[in-house]
Amino acid sequence: MPGGFARALEVAEARGEEQHVERGFRPGQRAAAEFHDCEQAGEHDQVHADDGRDPLRHPVSSYTRAAPRRDAMNILIALTYYRPHYSGLTVYAERLARALARRGHEVTVLTSRYLPELPAAEVRDGVRILRLDVALRVSKGVLMPGMLSRAWPLIRRADVVNLHVPQFDAAWLALVARLARKPAVMTYHCDLRLPGGAMHALANLVSNAANRLAAGLVPAIVTNTRDYAEHSPFLRRHLGKVHEILPPVEMAEPTAADVAALRARAGLVEGDRVIGMVARLATEKGVEHLAAALPAVIERVPRARVLFAGEHERVFGEEACARRVIPLVSALGDRWRFLGNLGAGELAALYRACDVTVLPSVNSTESFGMVQVESLLAGVPVVSTDLPGVRQPVRLSGRGRIVPPADPAALASALGDLLSGGGRADGDTRQLAARVAPDAVAEAYEMVFRSCQGPGAHA
Repeated sequence: MPGGFARALEVAEARGEEQHVERGFRPGQRAAAEFHDCEQAGEHDQVHADDGRDPLRHPVSSYTRAAPRRDAMNILIALTYYRPHYSGLTVYAERLARALARRGHEVTVLTSRYLPELPAAEVRDGVRILRLDVALRVSKGVLMPGMLSRAWPLIRRADVVNLHVPQFDAAWLALVARLARKPAVMTYHCDLRLPGGAMHALANLVSNAANRLAAGLVPAIVTNTRDYAEHSPFLRRHLGKVHEILPPVEMAEPTAADVAALRARAGLVEGDRVIGMVARLATEKGVEHLAAALPAVIERVPRARVLFAGEHERVFGEEACARRVIPLVSALGDRWRFLGNLGAGELAALYRACDVTVLPSVNSTESFGMVQVESLLAGVPVVSTDLPGVRQPVRLSGRGRIVPPADPAALASALGDLLSGGGRADGDTRQLAARVAPDAVAEAYEMVFRSCQGPGAHA
């Protein structure tokens, strides 16, 4: 069976070469031509300065190519969505890929071309990005028929494969890596819990099956916290493979123009007490509970208002959530403002304008919440919910409050305390900041990658 599967992959790869022959490429030239095209795109597509534009297309930090290193690795990162898609997973993957490239590794990202206007290949910040056409969407996932034929040659050239899950293709990619005798490391972001409905149920089933199969084939699994792993029904079965690595976090330094733009967009006036939330409008974020809590907060702190940064319209797979939440928010009038996606500088300005931030997540699809760390590094306390992993930023820093999930009364009490000067607003974030620095996270990944290389390292 494995030999037949490998042969099928070789045939698929050969067919892919034939397609490129039709476009003017000879067999064997495909990779070189694509990479040349990527380099050409990269020359014109690098954006180093933060000017307040969308951070999805304009990253925080500039790319500086590292000096050549003798132990450099060819790293293939595979995931469903990559930037400019916005989610905690895509932000994590982009920061990790850039950090690995800065450290001198050759990094390729294989992902979906979920918007047809996105380039099929480009280089950004030293990272080669290859996007595959989408044939069908299933809930929040996608089906990419070209995945196996494109992944096979990339995996054969790679020193290590990094699979970010949830993704439908995880099991196939892990199997291909095993057949190619290349180590694959799974980065497990969360236990997927999608809303009700037949399509979401199918997506849950396929994703969970892919995760189970992939986990049996990989020698190592990275997750954000041991706390989450020990409470995850999936990760509990694989604790011997689990490595805790906190997610990469970086913050821009806002300019005066960023601050002015943020204040104008938010309609801030002197004396406002700002509750910030940075997220997508998604079921797991518990936005309706913040909306339900806000009237009680206003009774105690009359100038309190919410500024919500992030996608709140046309979020893939979250139409029902929007129908449920938008009427609740609309009833709050000018006490709630959606800001949309902010540029890196404006986002940093938002944190500095906040008196407190909140992450009222309700289920295990939320496994950490990098926005909490961003807030803490800006000196702003956080109110989060008592969920595995999600509670860790407040625990590690000592800044903020932890409340039960889906409890508007407890949420209102904690927010009121912090806005009134009570609660836990002190604490030390220095150790946390050191652990989430992208360079430190990339170094931790290097150690895991190297531990999986060599004889006997496969699962």
